[in-house]
Amino acid sequence: MARAIMIQGTGSNIGKSMLVAGLARAFVRRGFRVAPFKPQNMSNNAAVTVDGGEIGRAQALQALAAGIEPTTDMNPILLKPESDVGAQVIVQGKRTATLKARDYARAKPQLLVPAIESFARLCETYDLILIEGAGSPAEINLRRGDIANMGFAEAADVPVILVGDIDRGGVIAQIVGTKAVLDAPDASRIKGFAINKFRGDPTLFDAGLVAITEHTNWPSLGVIPWFKDAWKLPAEDVMDITGRSSQNQGENFKIAVPRLSRIANFDDLDPLSAEPNVSVEIIEAGRPLPGDADLVLIPGTKSTIADLAYFRAQGWDIDLAAHIRRGGAVLGICGGYQMLGREIIDADGIEGPPTTVAGLGFLDVSTVMKPEKHLNLREAIHLGTNNPVSGYEIHIGETTGPDCQNGWLSIGGAKHGAGARDGQVRGCYLHGLFTSDVFRAAYLAELGGQSEAHYSGGVQQTLDDLAAHLETHMDLDLLLSLAQTPCFKERDHP
Repeated sequence: MARAIMIQGTGSNIGKSMLVAGLARAFVRRGFRVAPFKPQNMSNNAAVTVDGGEIGRAQALQALAAGIEPTTDMNPILLKPESDVGAQVIVQGKRTATLKARDYARAKPQLLVPAIESFARLCETYDLILIEGAGSPAEINLRRGDIANMGFAEAADVPVILVGDIDRGGVIAQIVGTKAVLDAPDASRIKGFAINKFRGDPTLFDAGLVAITEHTNWPSLGVIPWFKDAWKLPAEDVMDITGRSSQNQGENFKIAVPRLSRIANFDDLDPLSAEPNVSVEIIEAGRPLPGDADLVLIPGTKSTIADLAYFRAQGWDIDLAAHIRRGGAVLGICGGYQMLGREIIDADGIEGPPTTVAGLGFLDVSTVMKPEKHLNLREAIHLGTNNPVSGYEIHIGETTGPDCQNGWLSIGGAKHGAGARDGQVRGCYLHGLFTSDVFRAAYLAELGGQSEAHYSGGVQQTLDDLAAHLETHMDLDLLLSLAQTPCFKERDHP
């Protein structure tokens, strides 16, 4: 049976997802069969799996790092926020309910069962399971019923490594303070700590390591310097995209992306932001769409109707009309595609009260919301070049209308997407299409841009570099020795 170890952090966005990806690649290179696992994730950036479900995109990247196909068992509980107080609950890849935070808190003990089920299946197949926590175990107000951090570690009886983020300051307090607030059984599960995102000479923190060990009795697994190529990996948060254009030298093609309030599956932007001659600019609320943009890309959203109202509230509909009059190109993907049409009909109240709303009107299509969710990996053909394109669909709603006759992709021999104004405005449901270097180059060239990046190969090389980075700066032999065979408690196992 597999050994397992859990990577928890002193807070959100301390680099847990990237560390698990790098560790996965490092241990695969050592000859282990490795699988990632995150019992509970909260993200609207989802990936479609080979077994027909959806998981957090971070776990899909970790599976790529491990050289395996992503499955729903790698992230059995996925929360997709639909409002400020409620989220769609995905269990083992399938939508089960939309719950408010208080209702979800009551449901968590029952959700531990499928989480353990999925974890146990992975343990039957792989040598090493790298488990990623969520947020911080120091949020002791959330400990009762927890399935994301110490609650899961207790149920599966797995050891924990605690990672602190020195870049945000106060890392000694982060780690020592975490031990101080945990109860004794939870604190005893932590077997070591690591410091992430260090800038400068790591030996300058030697005294800090001693201080942490003196206060916690935990060994250090290392001080991990800032990994400068992290931006080349798919972004886990849309804010990770912001500022990436500063990495690109000589950029001359600008893509403006309005940041919708429920933006989803923005991994479509990753290959574009990797282009040295392309600037991807995230436009925040209150800012106009820039007049010098070559392309306005409207991304996916978890709540199309709500984000259409949000889009208009920012005045972006007026900016978009002006952009089109100037001859600028527009692409809507998934929810962005639906917004570009004449109307959105939600007679069944899937996104809220039953309603029909006017779309932006730049595509002569109409969308009818339906409860069935499309979750499919797709192989398509770009009709302009006959080049193959791979991607995935993850949406509700059916879109039809005259401009679908101008579909610019083909899936299974049928036209997909829609186009207007001789291709100036386009839309489709296919996420991930820009991952194809050939398609991306052709698309940018058609709009006057230039492509130089080799995206998929670049991601693989960056994962190799990340693994080497961790081998150099982290004690992976110690980490491996701390991993243990899980011991499922009878009361937790179905």
